[in-house]
Amino acid sequence: MRLTRFTDNALRCLLLLGLEPERCIPVREIADRMNMSYEHLVKIVHRLSEFGYVDTVRGRHGGVRIAKPAVDIVLGALVRQTEENLTLVECFDPEHNRCPISSACLLAGTLDEALQAFLAVLDRHTLADMLQPREQLVPLLARREPVANSA
Repeated sequence: MRLTRFTDNALRCLLLLGLEPERCIPVREIADRMNMSYEHLVKIVHRLSEFGYVDTVRGRHGGVRIAKPAVDIVLGALVRQTEENLTLVECFDPEHNRCPISSACLLAGTLDEALQAFLAVLDRHTLADMLQPREQLVPLLARREPVANSA
């Protein structure tokens, strides 16, 4: 199982917001602190807003903040929402299945069982669980002051 960059960045964005729930953080700052593409993060924030995970604020002091307690953000639910395709193999999608052995193959069932186990583990954990090593995470994500132009 491999998660898309979209899901990975969505999780990382929520981690940062979860560490600073009282702040409205500019998207540019999140992108810089998490080493992400700003343009990609804008799309992610928009989707996270649609799903109700974040609130966005426009204007000079605008940005993004977490919309619900970290304990209410279940990782499995987030992954299901952000992953557009959990089709591990062609035969999971009857519309596009061209595999000649799918009617007798046991591999699809085994892979589906593995996928369900993967998601079940994520369903047991929340964003709050991922924020537990707070003392280690905070310094790693410390705000950096912008470098002034020395022209």
